[in-house]
Amino acid sequence: MAGKVYLVGAGPGEPSLMTLRGAELLGRAQVVVYDHLASQELVSLTPKDCQWIDAGKRAHNHALSQDQINQLLAQKAQEGLLVIRLKGGDPYVFGRGGEEALYLAERGLDFEVIPGVSSTIAVANAAGVPLTHRELSSQVTLLTGHGQANPDAPEQNTLTIDFKYLNPKETLSIVMGRQNLGLICQELIKAHWPPETLAVAIENGFTPLQKTVSATLASLEAEVAKAGLKPPTLIVIGQVASLRERLNWFEKRPLFGQTILVTRTRAQASQLSASLRELGARVLERPAIAIEPLRPNPALDSALGDLSKRQYLVLTSPNGAEIFFAALKTRGLDGRALHSLKIVALGPGTAAKISEQGLIVDYSPKFFQAEGLLELFKELPKGSVLWPRAAGARDVLAEGLLSLGFEIKVIDIYQTQAIPNFIKAQDNFDLATITSSSVAKSLAASLGERLSAVKTISIGPIATKTAREAGLNVVAESRKASIPSLIETVAQYFGQTKDAHGH
Repeated sequence: MAGKVYLVGAGPGEPSLMTLRGAELLGRAQVVVYDHLASQELVSLTPKDCQWIDAGKRAHNHALSQDQINQLLAQKAQEGLLVIRLKGGDPYVFGRGGEEALYLAERGLDFEVIPGVSSTIAVANAAGVPLTHRELSSQVTLLTGHGQANPDAPEQNTLTIDFKYLNPKETLSIVMGRQNLGLICQELIKAHWPPETLAVAIENGFTPLQKTVSATLASLEAEVAKAGLKPPTLIVIGQVASLRERLNWFEKRPLFGQTILVTRTRAQASQLSASLRELGARVLERPAIAIEPLRPNPALDSALGDLSKRQYLVLTSPNGAEIFFAALKTRGLDGRALHSLKIVALGPGTAAKISEQGLIVDYSPKFFQAEGLLELFKELPKGSVLWPRAAGARDVLAEGLLSLGFEIKVIDIYQTQAIPNFIKAQDNFDLATITSSSVAKSLAASLGERLSAVKTISIGPIATKTAREAGLNVVAESRKASIPSLIETVAQYFGQTKDAHGH
């Protein structure tokens, strides 16, 4: 049985701007043939056994030729596979999607086209430039500045734009215009476009690496060269560029231009990473530790069979909560087995995991650390406490509860394992986040010679103490030991840095 090819537009660079239909198809993909403009963060949407094939075409550097891409798509479809041809922007707007669709159609192969947000429109948006405006421009022309390749001189190409038909009162949005920018500007001026016509050039638009240059038609080439802009660069020419200073929202986000290293496990990184991206940061996800449930665990099995003897269940981490409830489930139990216990949660992340089970947290301390729990228990009736925890966790809570007159059953249910050398040599970042003592130790071990140079922000005093003992440079500490507070602290730190440098 033949498979099917989906030509999917990945949007302009920001992963969340992909369509719901495109994301749903990636979730079922068996093969993804992708361009270099398609965000690699979309890998997380595909099944683990999905094959990713780089077909990226950069100037004079093609991973696969267009003929090879066409043949590859047909071959994979004939093998009965669900194939995603993932293309930056929209498949049919300067993306050669039409050529690929025709190739498949001529061979009787099934295909479907999933539109994407075109970079010709979206990238101008991210630079604060609306392509049309009632008072400035009522029409826009989309162009490619790349032209037709010269087979005798691959480094050259011939523009196919007929400049005399372009109206100086309109807006031009030109993709792939960096290489021929000087020629484009010269030809427009020859075609009676005023040299003072405003223009912008946007490199890596709608990504955290976006760089924008504002100039006039006469000075654009020189200003772009001075700023060192490289492909992919979108050129927007027209009086609408005068609105950039007032409408530039994308580059004004608090963390724009900053690269943040997120060291949480893959399963836990989503909230932190998504929030940092929302504030404009480029996020590097590099898990520092792995979480491993302890199996077999006869002590836990015994405790789960003896829950009626306890009055309190204390859960001090999202990992502990998740593993504890998974253990309940393997015994054929659910939250009803805890009906006689008061549930105590340390921190909002842990409370959220408990809420996912349809359970209500009875008590939560004001301070999200063991000392805060002890202050809470001073006000509670004495009883027996069950504490499932990480192996090697501090004994402050257990010893404190005993001194307060509580009985306590401590069970190690998981361990954290450092991931050696999890930071890659090419990883460059402005700041690293530390969300636990185990993360701090793993980060310090992985940084090597960069140990004291890397700036870090810690989630709380315990992690801070461990980090500094390991030689890490902690520049700020979260007011509360929670992810929302950590995000707020990161934003405040960079806000103060910008103020100190006068921008």
